[in-house]
Amino acid sequence: MGESGQVAISHMTHEAFAERMKRPAVILIPLASQEEQGPHAPMGDFMLTQRLSEMCAAAGDGLTAPVLPFGYAEFFRAIAGGIQLRAATFTAVLEDILTSFLDHGHNRLLIFNGHTTNASLIDQVCRKVRREKGVLIPSLNIWQSLPDSLWTNLYGENAGRVRGHGGEPMTSVYMHLFPDLVDGEAVRAPAPRGSVFGLPIGGVSASRFNGLPLQIPLDCTEVDPAGMLGGLASLASAEKGKAICDHIVDHTAQLMRHLASFDPRDAVKPYSEQPDASRQGDADD
Repeated sequence: MGESGQVAISHMTHEAFAERMKRPAVILIPLASQEEQGPHAPMGDFMLTQRLSEMCAAAGDGLTAPVLPFGYAEFFRAIAGGIQLRAATFTAVLEDILTSFLDHGHNRLLIFNGHTTNASLIDQVCRKVRREKGVLIPSLNIWQSLPDSLWTNLYGENAGRVRGHGGEPMTSVYMHLFPDLVDGEAVRAPAPRGSVFGLPIGGVSASRFNGLPLQIPLDCTEVDPAGMLGGLASLASAEKGKAICDHIVDHTAQLMRHLASFDPRDAVKPYSEQPDASRQGDADD
């Protein structure tokens, strides 16, 4: 951290930032969305990502850029109040954000993604940046970083039913971080789903034909008029939200400290050069 303990770059002077960057620091690049979250929760889920990025940066001895509050969320366009970026816009903005740091030699970057639909576009940008600038930039999907064991500990036999857009984990995290913005009386279960081409609707891009997957692009309101795309918000609580946040912060802080010791221009090593202690990841995709 800087002398004042500040981790948000937006709150720092340029001189304070330059002083802090004299020693290695991972900079979080938080990405999120402005989209419906069901009838009970606010649309600005970027607030969660921003708050968590600041908590993680403090715990991981790093910094955080301001959150990009808009993401690629085409299937939420049917509900007013959301703000969706086109794929080309999102990739251009993300590339500009990353380049703003890389142009000054600050290349220890970690994308802190709070909107799953951004993932494929993030991959495109990071591959382009690697080809052109030789820097590897990893990306962490914060809502997918929760282990099965945590889900089971928090929800027991309902662990497999609570996950989904409009359900968990975001409802509990809202209750923990922004309790005054959650309307508990508006919580409802997902509505029964209809059909498309005479086939069952499984999600905004999922159906099945003869038992096998078939992708069909649908709007969220065609899956559920209230935007509940799965999960159960009725089992959410502030206590669960705290446990979820604690895990995300601890996991991200550990990752930041790990990444800080590597040169992102020379991070890939052949198997023969790896000490056993460094083999922390999984070998499969």
